[in-house]
Amino acid sequence: MVSKLDLYKVFCQVGVSESFSKAAKELYMTQPAVSQAIMQLERELDIRLFNRTPKGVTLTHEGSHLFEYAHSAISLLHAGEEKILEFKNLTAGELKIGVGDTISRYFLLPYLETFHSRYPSVKFKIVNGTTLELCSLLKSGEVDIVICNFPLDDPALTLRPCIDVHDIFVCGEKYKNILANPLTFDELVKFPLIFLEPKSVSRKYVEDYMISKGIQISPEFELGSFDLLLQFAKINLGIACVTKEFSEDYLSNGLLHEVQLAETIPKREIGVCYLKSVPLSRAATRFVDIIKPKT
Repeated sequence: MVSKLDLYKVFCQVGVSESFSKAAKELYMTQPAVSQAIMQLERELDIRLFNRTPKGVTLTHEGSHLFEYAHSAISLLHAGEEKILEFKNLTAGELKIGVGDTISRYFLLPYLETFHSRYPSVKFKIVNGTTLELCSLLKSGEVDIVICNFPLDDPALTLRPCIDVHDIFVCGEKYKNILANPLTFDELVKFPLIFLEPKSVSRKYVEDYMISKGIQISPEFELGSFDLLLQFAKINLGIACVTKEFSEDYLSNGLLHEVQLAETIPKREIGVCYLKSVPLSRAATRFVDIIKPKT
């Protein structure tokens, strides 16, 4: 059965060609098939759309009005199909990423650069927030993927770990000699401590681990920025809990010193997550592939 859309495609081509035979050639159809399609559409609309003459066909008054609408609709469909092809080939589109400031700066930037060099026409939208805030945005469709601290317990999300990270304590020159020997957690909490704010996933991970060892913490400072942790420790305001992999510049340049602990805090992970119920876009899929999650 010929669909109504197919009839209008034939109608528009005949309107442009002003000839059944020319339209048939453009549509790779037979002339009788084109003529039959036009007659079927005229029967369904109960109106004559073309004037037939020995030299060809011309639109009737009513046909001219219909042609304006039909031709616009067909053109829009073609434009839509071309746009879909652009999205498939990543020559257009947008990738919306939810990520915290720290992970964005210390982990994400090289991957953004690589993706942009491969697919320069795809636009980025970067949304910053805490892990819990970003997961909420993910569920509302405001971001495509979230790159955040694990562990994360949410059955609605697919979690793909990317790298291992280690939580350590660092100090400035004031505490360097005092902390020459490995400390137990009991000894550590006697010093002024600098932590991220309580809603941070990385803070909660370390705090939960210490609680499991019977140690309660009462930080002297609770900060909203990872860089402030480093700066506060550098000027000797206390001992800061930081991510080792994101503090290498300070440690390697001697601006901060790692506090040796009698017991190492288990490693955790940073990874990408997305909704299980919604397929990733082509752009998001390619980006996740570039990050190369752990297998």
